[in-house]
Amino acid sequence: MLSKRLAEVAGLFLKLGVIGFGGPAAHIAMMRDETVNRRKWLSDKEFLDLVGAVNLIPGPNSTEMAIHIGFLRAGWPGLITGGVCFIVPAMLSVLALAWMYVRFGSMPQATWLLYGVKPVVIAIIVQALWGLGQKAIKNTITAIAAIGVLALYFAGVNEIALLFGGGLLVMLAANYQRIQGKILGISFLPLGGLGILSQAAIPFNMQSLFLIFLKIGSVLYGSGYVLLAFLRADFVVRLGWLTDHQLLDAIAIGQVTPGPVFTTATFIGYVLGGTGGALLATLGIFLPSFIFVAVSNPLIPKIRKSPWAGALLDGVNVASLGLMAAVSWQLGRASLTGPFTILIAVVSFLLLVRFRVNSTWLIAGGALAGLLSAIF
Repeated sequence: MLSKRLAEVAGLFLKLGVIGFGGPAAHIAMMRDETVNRRKWLSDKEFLDLVGAVNLIPGPNSTEMAIHIGFLRAGWPGLITGGVCFIVPAMLSVLALAWMYVRFGSMPQATWLLYGVKPVVIAIIVQALWGLGQKAIKNTITAIAAIGVLALYFAGVNEIALLFGGGLLVMLAANYQRIQGKILGISFLPLGGLGILSQAAIPFNMQSLFLIFLKIGSVLYGSGYVLLAFLRADFVVRLGWLTDHQLLDAIAIGQVTPGPVFTTATFIGYVLGGTGGALLATLGIFLPSFIFVAVSNPLIPKIRKSPWAGALLDGVNVASLGLMAAVSWQLGRASLTGPFTILIAVVSFLLLVRFRVNSTWLIAGGALAGLLSAIF
């Protein structure tokens, strides 16, 4: 029975690792479609609790979702299998592009592929937002938190502050009767202000490469833009191992390949230290996620039973959806650039909602549409 479940976990996350374009929001939407709608491994409530949990810990959210789901489906072997199978396809594709980059001195172009795939990704995210939102927005206060997070994100407020602020708002509102007449003092750790410790420049070596990526994987909250800031501070400014141009190429490679954006580490590792450097960098940035999930997963049911922690998780859930909606809007503006891309998005959404077409086929169809647009 366990071996069958383990094979199911491996098959699902290998597939998602191959077709998972669009970043964490799209990955989580695809995971929901597969594990909640199609395979019935989880309920929407259980899935939402995992979304909230991964937002409370550092690291790449969609990879941590794969690790959580693997653990729930197939125990400790599933924890490792889910994460590894989601990471490996992206790592191998980035490794191949890094080899071409180093050998030929330029980045292969994949604009035609993304032109057709991105509108499909937008449709998948919107469908997931609608389904998850119906479960997460339970009352007036959770609706206010979601809308407030969405508005404040566009006003430039730090996303980590919004995440925990939304959670605290819902927690305090839900437990208002418990805190009447009491003085409640709350202190905030400025997570968004975690800095990079300065030190003297050192020559390149594999140990430092691994430790730098281990540090980033252990403390990094937020989007790929936050990752860019960490990478630039360490590899360009402090160490001088990369140029700004090389760093931007690394980020672009992470964006145009499927799977977790954190495989940018694979590209940087290969450019600096060949295949060995690529493997060490990848291990360093993803290893903390496995540890965080292993520690936090058993706590999720206990968190849900506590009136305080459960309300906090509800607040983090709706704040996460607010951030996901904001990112979707930004992605949509960048992706829906003309009538053809809008048509792809609308048709994809209708196929998802009305006919429940598997997202795998929609991604493939989007790629084909992009290819045809490039030819004609």
